[in-house]
Amino acid sequence: MNRHLSYLIITVLMVLLSSACSMKQMAVNTVGDVLGTGASVYESDNDIELVGEALPFGLKLTESLLQEAPNHPGLLMSASRGFMLYTYGYVHFDAELAANKDIDQARAYRKRAQNLYLRAHGYALRALELAYPGIGDVLQNDPQAAMAMIDGTQKERDLSHLYWTAASLGMAISVSKQDMSMLARLPEVDALIDKALALDPEWNEGSLYEFGISWSAARRGTMDYDRLRHYFERAEQLSQGRRASLYLAYAEAVTIPQQQRDKFKALMTRALAIDPDIDPDNRLLNLIAQRRAQWLLDQIDELFL
Repeated sequence: MNRHLSYLIITVLMVLLSSACSMKQMAVNTVGDVLGTGASVYESDNDIELVGEALPFGLKLTESLLQEAPNHPGLLMSASRGFMLYTYGYVHFDAELAANKDIDQARAYRKRAQNLYLRAHGYALRALELAYPGIGDVLQNDPQAAMAMIDGTQKERDLSHLYWTAASLGMAISVSKQDMSMLARLPEVDALIDKALALDPEWNEGSLYEFGISWSAARRGTMDYDRLRHYFERAEQLSQGRRASLYLAYAEAVTIPQQQRDKFKALMTRALAIDPDIDPDNRLLNLIAQRRAQWLLDQIDELFL
């Protein structure tokens, strides 16, 4: 059993059995510390369906713990990451599956995805505000001024908060293309990701570069293909070619708009060839990306003229 899960079970039992407030608080803080240390048992799992069924309980448990400790950074970031994983891997994907079959159902899925992505964003932003009080209000009114508040003295913490705050809001916008209030928040995501790239563009094995590729595609504006190629090459080098999601992101951002069918097939083949066990902490994320890659590959005649 994963040691994180073992600690979680023990401390949750302590919370449930304890009648003393101090003991409950200690148990909740212990859980938060464990959850905030890195990859969860969900992200290392090899069964997409099992995780999809288990995640809602885990997310509600985390939210219950947050009621006891609303300002615990580990719990806030765990909630943000968990809602992102569940929404992208399941709700958002269901919306895309439904798009060609039932427009009303697809719209309902997208609305639910938007709400869940925004919940993930709210938790990440709360964590960021613990380090920089008031930054949330400034971010909506003047994104550049908000980023000037971040001094980067605790770079790893700041990068994690910036990434998840940007990614969750960016994904919420990506499923809300007809919502002008959401589109008005594009500058927030741009400012967050630009600040993260300025602090350390190579953070977390090129995650910022990969997000930059996906975000460019989601914005649907003028594409700087030279920059995207640079991002892809650096992310591939930093991740050592272990992330199926990188090949997926580049294929969707570049080869589909440019109608490069053969290059698209080559990238999908590379994504599908990755052994999920090569990176145990991201096993589930690779499997989710490979599921999407196969789904896109099956639609190749519809994606390319």
